[in-house]
Amino acid sequence: MAEPRRAQGEPTVAVAGARILVVESRFYDDISDALLAGATRALEAAQVSFDRISVPGSLEIPGAIAIALDAAERRGEPYDGAVALGCVIRGDTIHFEIVSLESARALIDLSVARALPLGNGIVTVNTEAQAWARARPEEGDKGGDAARAALAMVQLKRTLAAARVR
Repeated sequence: MAEPRRAQGEPTVAVAGARILVVESRFYDDISDALLAGATRALEAAQVSFDRISVPGSLEIPGAIAIALDAAERRGEPYDGAVALGCVIRGDTIHFEIVSLESARALIDLSVARALPLGNGIVTVNTEAQAWARARPEEGDKGGDAARAALAMVQLKRTLAAARVR
């Protein structure tokens, strides 16, 4: 299996002070804890503040992000980005395909429609062993990867907003 490429070096535009929303599915509590540990480590290392919301399953994550974004905007405390964390393990029915594909589609739609920097840390796997290999911060660190992806997109958004149009 190919090794993931992880960003190296210091960001050129600071993300410190950004507000990030983390929405996690609690369907698999222990795996969710591992994903959250990785995301938390990455967000704290970047010196950003974050709020966490828990939902029952991965299909509820996009809706919860949309609801939380609207509420934060109304309070005058908008989020700069979001991180989605969850786990979908293949079973004996097509439910796996529905949850994995529709949660990913809804996250992409949300990110594009709102120009929302978003990291997708919903792992979709065949077995629980694969889920653990991806979720543990010391192994796959998909929670950390999702947080770093969201932060990279916050950085991109800030860079482009500050760029001069020629």
